[in-house]
Amino acid sequence: MTVVYNRVALIGLGLIASSMFWSIRRGNLANAVVGYAKSKKTRETAKRIGLCDHVSDNLEETVNNADLVVLCIPVGVMSEVVAQIAPFLKAGSTLSDVGSVKKAVIDAVEPLVPANVHFVPAHPLAGTEHSGPESGFSTLFDNRWCILVPTSSSAPSAVEQLTSLWTGMGALVDHMDADHHDLVLAVTSHAPHLIAYTMVGVADDLSRVTDKEVINYSAAGFRDFTRIASSDPTMWRDVFLSNKDATLEILGRFTEELFSLQRAIRTENGDMLFEYFSRTRGIRRGILEAGQDTEAPDFGRSLIDKK
Repeated sequence: MTVVYNRVALIGLGLIASSMFWSIRRGNLANAVVGYAKSKKTRETAKRIGLCDHVSDNLEETVNNADLVVLCIPVGVMSEVVAQIAPFLKAGSTLSDVGSVKKAVIDAVEPLVPANVHFVPAHPLAGTEHSGPESGFSTLFDNRWCILVPTSSSAPSAVEQLTSLWTGMGALVDHMDADHHDLVLAVTSHAPHLIAYTMVGVADDLSRVTDKEVINYSAAGFRDFTRIASSDPTMWRDVFLSNKDATLEILGRFTEELFSLQRAIRTENGDMLFEYFSRTRGIRRGILEAGQDTEAPDFGRSLIDKK
């Protein structure tokens, strides 16, 4: 593949940044990739596994002369980091991110971006329940969507160049405006995560009463909840606070649907339940037909094996 950027800087070295590096290396999409991590432990791990061509503890050094800088950090700290790096961003370079909330990020970050730097927000819809530099792999983005959310000041050439990088990493690319993105993600990701966290919390309370039988006899449905609810707590705290309005709207609709199902169960309305489950089953079929399913997760068994 053709080199898209000469020098790429990754701020934050978790799952997404790690996977970006391995994907960029796989496709030879950049001549150099440098990384920054605030944690000494993360930097040492990154160096040990060969993640990035250079790993730094200095933000200025990391972004110096970079043609693309990607914020791979929780959305709650992005504005703070951009305020630090803004004076050192290369003229004509592109600043992007991988946050799952876009309106709040744009509102907080765009005013801090120098006029001679292109800001093109992005969100790769890919991930696992694992985090940290060792969790990344080169095929994470293959056939997964990456949503670009250009602002009114995003130069078309910068958007096109970033699109080339993501497609080179295997992703399918689409464009959305920030408000629509946040509503869609509230449905497909944010509300489901909050529901999963809630269900696991309920099970935790019940396990104290049932001597952990809820945990010991977990069926596949609950295991899926625990997998989702094992995601990074800092990231999800920031997501819910940053996408509050859209998430609350979807949770309100969820509550209405739940009340409807409660009524059907209480009144033994089997026809309504069957019709509802048949209709929602079609969503799963649509995901499979769109090629957006993943291999069955190991539910953390590999982590137990390492102990």
